[in-house]
Amino acid sequence: MHDDRTLVEARLKRVLDERVRPAVYPESVPLEVAVWHAPGEPVPVAEGLAADPEPIEVGARWGAPWGTSWFRVTGTVPKAWAGRTVEALLDLGFDDSMTGFQCEGLVYRPDGSPVKGLNPHNQWVRVGAPVQGGEEVRLYVEAASNPVIFGPRPFVPTPLGDKDTAGSEPQYTLARMDLAVLDETVWQLVIDLEVLGELMAELPADSARRWEILRAVERALDALDLQDVGGTAGQARSYLTDVLAAPAVPSAHRISAVGHAHIDSAWLWPLRETVRKVARTAANMTALLQDEPDFVFAMSQAQQWAWVKEHRPEVWARVKKSVADGRFVPAGGMWVESDTNMPGSEAMARQFVHGKRFFLDEFGIENQEAWLPDTFGFAAGLPQIIRAAGSKWLLTQKISWSRTNKFPHHTFLWEGIDGTRIFTHFPPVDTYNCSMSGSEIAHAARNFRDKGSARHSLAPSGFGDGGGGTTREMVARAARLGDLEGSATVTWETPEAFFEKAEAEYERPPVWVGELYLELHRATLTSQARTKQGNRRSEHLLREAEMWAATAAVRTGFPYPYEELDRLWKTVLLHQFHDILPGSSIAWVHREARATYARVAAELDALIGAAQRALAGEGTTPLVFNAAPHERDGVPAGGAATPRAVGETRRIPRPDGGFTLDNGLLRIVVDARGLVDSVYDVEAGRETIAPGGAGNLLQLHQDLPNMWDAWDVDAFYRNTVTDLTDADEVTAGEEAASVRIVRSFGDSRVTQLLSLPPGERRLVVDTEVDWHETEKFLKLAFPLDVHAERYASETQFGHFHRPTHTNTSWDAARFEACNHRFVHLAEPGWGVAIVNDSTYGHDVTRTVRTDGDRGTTTTVRVSLLRAPRFPDPETDQGVHRFRHALVPGAAIGDAVREGWRINLPERHLTGAGEVAPLIEVDDDAVVVTAVKLADDGSGDVVVRFHEAHGGRARATLTAGFEVTGATVTDLLERPLADAPAPERDGSRIALRLRPFELVTLRLKRG
Repeated sequence: MHDDRTLVEARLKRVLDERVRPAVYPESVPLEVAVWHAPGEPVPVAEGLAADPEPIEVGARWGAPWGTSWFRVTGTVPKAWAGRTVEALLDLGFDDSMTGFQCEGLVYRPDGSPVKGLNPHNQWVRVGAPVQGGEEVRLYVEAASNPVIFGPRPFVPTPLGDKDTAGSEPQYTLARMDLAVLDETVWQLVIDLEVLGELMAELPADSARRWEILRAVERALDALDLQDVGGTAGQARSYLTDVLAAPAVPSAHRISAVGHAHIDSAWLWPLRETVRKVARTAANMTALLQDEPDFVFAMSQAQQWAWVKEHRPEVWARVKKSVADGRFVPAGGMWVESDTNMPGSEAMARQFVHGKRFFLDEFGIENQEAWLPDTFGFAAGLPQIIRAAGSKWLLTQKISWSRTNKFPHHTFLWEGIDGTRIFTHFPPVDTYNCSMSGSEIAHAARNFRDKGSARHSLAPSGFGDGGGGTTREMVARAARLGDLEGSATVTWETPEAFFEKAEAEYERPPVWVGELYLELHRATLTSQARTKQGNRRSEHLLREAEMWAATAAVRTGFPYPYEELDRLWKTVLLHQFHDILPGSSIAWVHREARATYARVAAELDALIGAAQRALAGEGTTPLVFNAAPHERDGVPAGGAATPRAVGETRRIPRPDGGFTLDNGLLRIVVDARGLVDSVYDVEAGRETIAPGGAGNLLQLHQDLPNMWDAWDVDAFYRNTVTDLTDADEVTAGEEAASVRIVRSFGDSRVTQLLSLPPGERRLVVDTEVDWHETEKFLKLAFPLDVHAERYASETQFGHFHRPTHTNTSWDAARFEACNHRFVHLAEPGWGVAIVNDSTYGHDVTRTVRTDGDRGTTTTVRVSLLRAPRFPDPETDQGVHRFRHALVPGAAIGDAVREGWRINLPERHLTGAGEVAPLIEVDDDAVVVTAVKLADDGSGDVVVRFHEAHGGRARATLTAGFEVTGATVTDLLERPLADAPAPERDGSRIALRLRPFELVTLRLKRG
């Protein structure tokens, strides 16, 4: 037989595109359309329905950027259409390649009840099936004219990302607004031919199955009268029946499909628009669930569910019914799909606390999985947090985006820093927006790296990022792929059902230890510095507010602010979403975030002040309140006292310019350039700065990645660097222990204050940058005379080691990494820590010594600022303030302590006398991260702590109140059934912790 394969395949494509798809709607009549453009922000539904619209014609321009327009469409079903299926086709001016990234709509009936959402792949609204003819049609569309930010030419700077700069030019042209007859037989034929054509393309050219399908398709095309597609579609379908009925081979890969619409809580749209995106998607999915009995839809992010409940109660009612039916499934058990690299220990825990509690309170459902398909890498501290929240599985597909190394598993056990292991799945379909295409399904089966040991994978299916969800076409494709020869099988299932099957079949899954590092989007650790500072400051203020309020409640009867703290925590957790905290959203999002963080800080400062005032009482005794988990200058952790006197620091001018700072513990030499030539540890008799190097060196790089401007820093940025060594001023600071340095470069200016506090082993570096650069990367470097093969970075509830070398491609790819409050590197017996109050990104490299001696030194560089132009063209322009400290001679415990110190400044009051801590622990290795009252209002005190040094710890926790019971709980403050009862002697509790172990303890008050 001659090879006519390409001929038939080309014929199929043309006939589908030019004859069959256009015949899906063979008859149509225009609708009458009128529009009212809402002034300013979106209005309530009732107001939009009651507005007085003006006529508008198809072809007219509409929609200022970020505007809302209410369309009224009216018409009459022709009587000649009686007995047929009729739909309204409402095309607002869509581009079908950008679902969720352009205009959208939500359709309402005249009574205000929602029908469904509109997007490029969901333009239809069912009128009747069948109709009688003569029905009056009246629908309203709340249309959002969201501008295209991520268009055909992505990463182009645009003012459209903020309503204040976007202008008023209409963005869209009103397209088709018709009533139309739906020929369901033709629609089914389209799906048949699409599925078979796509399957054919994935089969080997010499496969018998491919040729069997080819001949069936050829016969179907022969049967089709191209001038009467509707009349011959049924006959054409009959030639496809046998090839669609052939079952999959027994060894076929098995895909659990779950309807999905990964909706970014903010990204290329503001938070307020996400509220509407979620409502549109939820309306669509509840409608689809009514039509498709096998379909299952999962939605994560409790915050988004809460938005539907608060803002769209009519949609919420439909959601609740679908949840009760078991087909609209809460997923993930987190408040939002957060970043997991930068959120602090307690904040990461609270993501699960508030997420799981919402689903439990609303539906009585507890998630077993963490659902984070799009998060930019996963910190090594996360597994035990997942487990401590009562969950046991994790799903993500983002690691498939890594550019250097291909991850070796799709299903495996992920082991965290404390040894906790979580059953983890990476969908091999490599997308969270699966459309059920043949190429996607075939890729999932081919790509699956655990063949022979496992055969199940999951495919999140539906339009995401900007929402939309699953379409009826996707469901129809899945029905045909359910059990089809040549394909993986497809079954609609809940995430829980998938994980149960996957875990049961994989007896000995491989183990991955440590962080799941994404080899991409590394610059998200630095972009939008003010957002990151707002997060860090908010996390520590929340710690203070809870601890001082709990202490005051127990000691003085101070009213504990349950509702305020709940609301403020949820606000901070929302802003940890993986496009807000990472700095990859439009200008509008970050402008609002800055204002929100300012309000959060003001409210928390007021709560802290009120609680401390209640604790201090009336008097004139000077008091320092210490919120850190370690004693500070005689002030106990979690208490208040008058600090003990410390020594002094001498500042000595140097003949060549610059100064020497000396406090008897450290001797610092600042040269005439404002660089730190020497940091001498007097007790150890050891120099900290590498030979020939200088600390406090600001370095400026060109920074234009190949794509993903706010997200990425590419390795080639290191090829060019400018050392900022010229100083405008190097003068004595106002305080005796400080030196002031001023530098100018480009259009920017840096003012630094180097301080050596009396009695302390740390050089404090305060940096103020008035930043006006474009596409530049600013780093702060410290070359250290330490030979180290690895270094430690703080992560949630502990720290994690990374290599300083680049032996493997995996090592080399981690050229920018995340820390929380510290990085630490050491030789046996002596180390150095660099601590910070608000930065996350850093790099660590090794260098051969320059003094003729053998060996290597290690350079730590802190990432301060970037200046990408997309999606926010003014990223980080303006004034920024950072604080860092260099801590020579530091063991890991010193790094932990100094990291807390720099993030929790002392608070000074006067009062009646000392305030004893509510909770004390007698071992610095055991760090208390939270002291609070139980969320259930019982008055119980909840204490969360962990082992922080990476070793075993035995300690005694002492409560400053009568304790009548102590219980180990999960993060939601529920007793752990398998946890042994704590050893208690009155208010003293014996603790035994393994390395990095996290414990939550609930204490009942007498």
